[in-house]
Amino acid sequence: YFLYQMLRGLKWIHSGNVIHRDLKPSNLLVKSNCDLAICDFGLARGVPEKGAEMTDYVQTRWYRAPELLCDNQLYDKKVDVWGAGLIFAELLRREPVLQGKDYFDQLEKIVRLIGRPSEDDMKHLQYETARKALRRMRNTKNQIRSLLGRHTDNPLAIDLLEKMLTFNPMK
Repeated sequence: YFLYQMLRGLKWIHSGNVIHRDLKPSNLLVKSNCDLAICDFGLARGVPEKGAEMTDYVQTRWYRAPELLCDNQLYDKKVDVWGAGLIFAELLRREPVLQGKDYFDQLEKIVRLIGRPSEDDMKHLQYETARKALRRMRNTKNQIRSLLGRHTDNPLAIDLLEKMLTFNPMK
């Protein structure tokens, strides 16, 4: 129910061409009747014109999308979907899933969870240095099903997680 409300809220925010850019559990308010509201729009920005750059230093590290960790300044609403996916995983697991100590450790934890991206999935990255760093990381397979599947009996929940936590935002 919380995930449904969060996604409905994101749909409403995104329909106004706004990117929240700091989706995390502490920015979700829940009333005693279980109504959920998204709060803290301090980092929110309107969707820029095509090709316009924005700051890459947004979103709390544990919920930051891979393209932001790779210093991309061209991104869109999908960074909020990544954050929502990690919140969903946290709801299932009852603790944060990716607790990186710094941006590089966070990126390594992402790669361990979803697997090292293919060359095709790294094309959207703006900087070759980010692609080189990713190529040096250990090649792993997607671990979402094995790590989070034991926390739910619903295979659709895992399918949704795998779709929300994808390295290539175009996918």
